[in-house]
Amino acid sequence: MHYLLWVTLVGLLAESCSGERPHPHPHPHPHPHPHPTHHPHPHPTHHPHPHPYPPHPCKSPPELEGSLSVFAANGGYLLLGKYMYDAIGQRIRFGDFGQFPNVTLHDDILLLYKEGVMYRINKKNQSCIKKELTDTFHLMEIPANATLLGQITLGSFAEHHKGLLVNSWTGLVPASDARYFLSFTQFDCLPISSVYQSSQAGWIITSYFDIIVGIKDPSPLTPPPFCKNATIERGENGNFVDALF
Repeated sequence: MHYLLWVTLVGLLAESCSGERPHPHPHPHPHPHPHPTHHPHPHPTHHPHPHPYPPHPCKSPPELEGSLSVFAANGGYLLLGKYMYDAIGQRIRFGDFGQFPNVTLHDDILLLYKEGVMYRINKKNQSCIKKELTDTFHLMEIPANATLLGQITLGSFAEHHKGLLVNSWTGLVPASDARYFLSFTQFDCLPISSVYQSSQAGWIITSYFDIIVGIKDPSPLTPPPFCKNATIERGENGNFVDALF
């Protein structure tokens, strides 16, 4: 998944002080007591310096759950939903409320990469559609070869605990014409936003929120009992993008 990010450039103004500075309280007498000319203490020109928390590629915690929104510019699709991410078991559960042009839908998807299958679950009808997964599991991470765009603060950096330190990255998807833009937190490496752009898919913009580290109840990452007898539909393959759109 790839996400839209805003890269904010913060300009730093450098100041230098030189020359004589008048005494803050000049003596009223026309001939004040001898006092050496006051020169300010040397004050070097301020130069930007490395941030105390240097950005670096990172991996998100192996278990996450939360909410996300996905917008696909081609067709104007908008998805809002909840997700569960298990990197250890290579499992993803995605339940979404979708708003397509003139169509509203609910969907529930379970991706099991180790088994190579995808389930489209309908709890209301107690039914499942089972497909073969054609793509591979990808960690939620900043790739090692990503290029840093910058480090920004969401909110305010003027006071402690008033802002969120975020690193923004970009790069190319191997063996394709696609480009990604990623925004992850400096601490804990949690996803904030992403953009994925390619000639085939256009722009796919995703934002993450309400993230919880760890999975309280892992049972949704197992197919429900009524999916036990589901068989893989012939000629029907699935992947992560198809699951969403």
